[in-house]
Amino acid sequence: MKLYVHPISGHAHRARLFLSLIGADAEIVAVDLAKGEHKSPEYLAKNRFGQVPILEDGDATIADSNAIMVYAAKKFSRTDWLPEDPAGAAAVQRWLSVAAGQIAFGPAAARLVTIFKAGFNPDEVIARAHAVLALIEAELEGRDWIAADHPTIADIALYSYIARAPEGNVDLSDYSNVNNWLARIEALPGFVEFGKTAVGLNA
Repeated sequence: MKLYVHPISGHAHRARLFLSLIGADAEIVAVDLAKGEHKSPEYLAKNRFGQVPILEDGDATIADSNAIMVYAAKKFSRTDWLPEDPAGAAAVQRWLSVAAGQIAFGPAAARLVTIFKAGFNPDEVIARAHAVLALIEAELEGRDWIAADHPTIADIALYSYIARAPEGNVDLSDYSNVNNWLARIEALPGFVEFGKTAVGLNA
């Protein structure tokens, strides 16, 4: 397998992190976004959206970080990370949707402002970040993991952009449950750190 990534992409990190957590062997291929490699004809042939990450596994090419995690969990029969029962699968899917929605348009967008000077309204995306963090803080009250009594791909889908939310000027200090949950993920065997960028509150 080959995983195409960029080192400061949270989407790429979540895919890489999950593969490492389950011990899946994948060659890591860096994509130079600054040079426009993701918009080259060769790359667009793999993913028309021109985004990282992409997973290549034989004849299969999987784009989208959440789809990559689902693919890997299914390929390696990791029902501990992606339950097969209807209620368990739905509980995970709920949070994959949050990762693609409120997380992408909250803490991930706030980080895009400070790192890439993206044209979002900083106050608006920071407010969105705190709104979803407050919900996750409440969801984690009295529990260790977001969708089950053990870690699932739902936790990994949420982790990267929440962990680096301070880079987008989103202060995590008021979210004790969230911080404890981040620490639990970071203590998992096979954890791969998401590189830090000296912007926002980390400057």
